[in-house]
Amino acid sequence: MSATTVFSDTPVIETEELSYTPEVAKRTAGIFKRVAPAISAEEWPDFAPYVDEIVRLKKERNAVILAHNYQTRDIYHCVSDIVGDSLALAQKAVDVEADVIVMAGVHFMAETTKLMNPTKTVLIPDPEAGCSLADSITGEDVRNLRKKYPGVPIVTYVNTSVEVKAESDICCTSGNAVKIVESLGVDRVLLIPDRFLAANVAAETNVEILTWAGECEVHERFTAQQVTQLRKEHPDVTVLAHPECPPEVVEAADYSGSTAGMINFVTDRKPKEVALITECSMGDNIASQNPDTTFIRSCNLCPHMQRINLMNICDSLKTMTHEVTINPEHEDRARLAVQRMLDAS
Repeated sequence: MSATTVFSDTPVIETEELSYTPEVAKRTAGIFKRVAPAISAEEWPDFAPYVDEIVRLKKERNAVILAHNYQTRDIYHCVSDIVGDSLALAQKAVDVEADVIVMAGVHFMAETTKLMNPTKTVLIPDPEAGCSLADSITGEDVRNLRKKYPGVPIVTYVNTSVEVKAESDICCTSGNAVKIVESLGVDRVLLIPDRFLAANVAAETNVEILTWAGECEVHERFTAQQVTQLRKEHPDVTVLAHPECPPEVVEAADYSGSTAGMINFVTDRKPKEVALITECSMGDNIASQNPDTTFIRSCNLCPHMQRINLMNICDSLKTMTHEVTINPEHEDRARLAVQRMLDAS
């Protein structure tokens, strides 16, 4: 967890077990009708009481829920107000008209949301929802890199802490990394901390890319052999890989892009069969919206994203925990790095 982020220490009050009563069924009937392609009738009685309570609490708190594409189906389809990848959530968070924002994602996303909404209350349902990639580098590491490579611009992936962003020149996402790197107009940049994203960007640009030895624990585990096996078992499959995957996986895929890029690919091109080489929940979320495409499951779960659930979202709204605050020493510089990315995008 970022050393620059402070979460409120108010103890979490466990939400009482809620029941699927006739009243709850009636109040949530419209929601179930909308989400029925993604949520089965057998599942709904387990989800509905919490969905019902969250809807009530959102109105009471004047709150919205931002959910990353890796969130589970019940969160993504039933209670979220805005969904997207890291860039989309950062962009849309700027225009949120609410007093309270709940980030259904991991801690660096909550930090970024707070950076772009300094006057709003930002909550994360589980403060232990971290990120192996964000934890791979510190602000001190970035300061040492700047000493080692004086004058070389530092482009930092948004999957990092506020302190790391504050030590950077500009941020990027997996979807705009090439554009950000080339926008600087230099021959050499540091693109940190994901070494695989850096290698995949280097393959698409003439700019020399220096990096850091960080990895995403979800994407680093994929192999080119898995892609080869997929094609043997499913000759018609279209393989989409996230740029955090090793370069040999990206090279073996038919397309590489951010989660938003993958979603757009499936929606626009409508492949007969598709395999998403990324986090599992995303395939679940978009399968219901693309019924003519068969999704071949070849994915890994993010244990940090899985820490967010309907119950702790409910708890967070009920008790107003855990609130995200930013160290003032890093706030302005980190916000500038994110804003530069948004302006360049």
